[in-house]
Amino acid sequence: MANRLIARVVLFVLAFIPVTQLCGVSPDAQRRDPGNSASQPVNAVIQWNRTLLVILRTPGAQPATIHPTRSFAMMHAAIYDAVNAIDRTHKPYLIRLSGVPRSASQEAAAAAAAHDVLVALYPNFQSTLDSQLQTSLAPIPEGADKSAGVQVGKMVAAQILDLRKHDGSDAQPIPYVFGTAPGAYQSTPPNFPKQPQFTHWSHVTPFALERASQFRPGPPPALTSDTYSDAFNEVKTLGIENGTASTPDQALTGRFWNGAIQNYWNEISQTAALAHNLTTAESALCLAQPSVGRRRDRFLRRQIRL
Repeated sequence: MANRLIARVVLFVLAFIPVTQLCGVSPDAQRRDPGNSASQPVNAVIQWNRTLLVILRTPGAQPATIHPTRSFAMMHAAIYDAVNAIDRTHKPYLIRLSGVPRSASQEAAAAAAAHDVLVALYPNFQSTLDSQLQTSLAPIPEGADKSAGVQVGKMVAAQILDLRKHDGSDAQPIPYVFGTAPGAYQSTPPNFPKQPQFTHWSHVTPFALERASQFRPGPPPALTSDTYSDAFNEVKTLGIENGTASTPDQALTGRFWNGAIQNYWNEISQTAALAHNLTTAESALCLAQPSVGRRRDRFLRRQIRL
């Protein structure tokens, strides 16, 4: 079912959303000849995105109180800033490096940045990640360019890890007391969890927002209003199990958004990158944007004064 969901959404995205909008890359990316891909090195950005997806789908790998989107954001922010330090076609997310040679290997930078971030986040996977790093670096010719790329990746990863060290993600979830008044949140079926998840996450330092509440919607409509009744009845009608009111696409959409959506979107991004034969730099931008957003984190920049 998960693969079917991903496949249908990928087809929709690729059919109706140009890669220039999805990934923010140059229109030339759509015109690049994919027939030349065989002569190009393996896309390190895609390799490491897949590696993280495998880790996150390993039972028990992800700490229960830390949302996996943080891992995607940290890894792809490090990859993007490392690659962009060499490519220099876009503004950096957070990390600016000077004196980086343009000839440095972007693939080596991406691999080293991803490896070091993931080893820090998932130390139990170090042997697997070390092996993956060697696999990523093996096709790159030995020499100064490869060494420079590795060094850039390691430097950026270290700074990203340092910036997120005290971001509040390791705090214990805040106990939630269920209310009893009409409209108060109640534990939901079918599992009726004793506590909501990630109640502390609004206190985690944002990656791209100025503050967690920046785009918070207003309060819900009054319980006695027609607006509330209409919305309630619509959700009940379309969301009922084995109901007949929803179309097949609506039912599939509901199941899609009920899943680990960050995994799906990163798979969609990597599928788009491969379908359009994006370069390493374009792929780094493509995968970083859904992870950390288009805007740089000015709040962090003021704090750390990079």
